[in-house]
Amino acid sequence: MTITSDWGEWWAREELNGVDVEEGVSLWYLGVAGWAIRTPETAIYIDPYFSTERDREYVARMSPVPMEPQWADACDAVFCTHDHRDHFWPPSFGPLLDHGGSVHAPAECYENFDVSAIDEAKRTVVEPGDSYEVGDLTVHVRGGYDPDADGTVTYVIEHETGTVFHGGDNRPCEAFHETGSEFDIDLGMLSYGTDARLVEDGEVVTRKLYNDADEIVEAANALGIDRLIPEHWRRWRSIHADPGALSKAATTFEYPHVIEEVEVGDRFRLGRPGVVPPARLGGE
Repeated sequence: MTITSDWGEWWAREELNGVDVEEGVSLWYLGVAGWAIRTPETAIYIDPYFSTERDREYVARMSPVPMEPQWADACDAVFCTHDHRDHFWPPSFGPLLDHGGSVHAPAECYENFDVSAIDEAKRTVVEPGDSYEVGDLTVHVRGGYDPDADGTVTYVIEHETGTVFHGGDNRPCEAFHETGSEFDIDLGMLSYGTDARLVEDGEVVTRKLYNDADEIVEAANALGIDRLIPEHWRRWRSIHADPGALSKAATTFEYPHVIEEVEVGDRFRLGRPGVVPPARLGGE
């Protein structure tokens, strides 16, 4: 399976690999629900998906593919939230494992996809309650609720400078309240979407996908997310939501304190609000 970057190699070379990673935690948005998370000594990926292919012929990916996975210069581990291709896809994370790390995912991911190209020693099955030490990061596996997935988890990443939550495509549930009581979450990513018009058995149907505005605010309050990053909202042309609506939905609630919109290639720093866009997107 060939993966081709829309941007060429410059972003991976000069942004992800090229910048001096400051003390603390830096996070780069890869599109869909994918993130690269780095400290000066550790690099992990969550839900990396580098593909322009379509799940359905008539649904086009909107977000660009910023890099090809073999261009990464480090990867200590890959974590995947659930058994959908845009979150668990061996051609996307396989080259990342060449740096020595392993992929961590629910059992259903390995059952529902062909993982024959991935060395069995590099496959780790995760369950809520598990924890993993990866360099100077601690990654906790916690529960979630995704009615469209066979198996799903969420991840809490702890570092001495703060705590990050990655919710995958999960929606509000009791597990979110439990996680919010257990951890003080500084920054959290949650999938945001809308109803989609899909063709099923030759008929156009409308089906709800991801968290709507009210659900994402409900989830943020259950988790106690200070700084919310809505993701996934630009994945497909037919599933397009406006993150600008979230600030109105959150007006009368305690959380989140900050909502930050993200585009592919943007960089965030844990403990420092604000988005750092790629330096060269404007050209020279």
